[in-house]
Amino acid sequence: MIDLLKKHSFFQGKQIESCELLANQGYCNENYLLVVDGVKYIVRFFNKDDTNREEEFHLQKEAYLLDIAPQPLVLNLKDGYMVMEFIEGVHQKKLDVFSLYMLVDAVSLLHDNVFLEQNMVKVKDLIKSRNQEIEEAIKMIEWVGDDPVVCHNDLNPMNILWQGNKPVLLDFEYACVNDSYFDLAALSIEFKLEIKEESLMLRRYFGGIFFREKFDAYKVIYKAVCTEWFEANS
Repeated sequence: MIDLLKKHSFFQGKQIESCELLANQGYCNENYLLVVDGVKYIVRFFNKDDTNREEEFHLQKEAYLLDIAPQPLVLNLKDGYMVMEFIEGVHQKKLDVFSLYMLVDAVSLLHDNVFLEQNMVKVKDLIKSRNQEIEEAIKMIEWVGDDPVVCHNDLNPMNILWQGNKPVLLDFEYACVNDSYFDLAALSIEFKLEIKEESLMLRRYFGGIFFREKFDAYKVIYKAVCTEWFEANS
């Protein structure tokens, strides 16, 4: 593996000291800690080819410029890997109110400042198998209307690194134009927010009027999307 990495111009003239498999792994990539001339990097070798890696690299770069993601440094599609800066931090499964606000602000920065020229993914296309609850959720979402933004789409605790109270977003492979409520619903489900915490999150994000019924509908959609994804990838 080190010999493969040495072929790239980024590593020419540098000493690759080690490349160790990380203990915590995701489903879409195989992640390594790389040490080069005393500097740490993360190398992600791609396990899946169902996402647009060039788009992922671009979106992470845009998020990095907003100071909410690690800097992506190398994208090698031929050999199937990406190199990015290493950031020290921890993962949190529970948020206090201040951390919740900081995370909502980071998501809002992404939604408001990163753009893609593509059509928004339709809620009907997110789920193959539907029951009455899902059908009713889709109707509610379509009745309220869309709020298209570039969403991360995978805001689980392992994709958020904390440096003190500062959240850093990881893994942009599923980011695309989606409804802002999808990311907010993800935060609620993944961090097991109480109703009061959900209200604080929504007021923080929207600063005024929001549609609670649409938010609840997207929680149904998010759960269904996750269920289907894990069934397809287990």
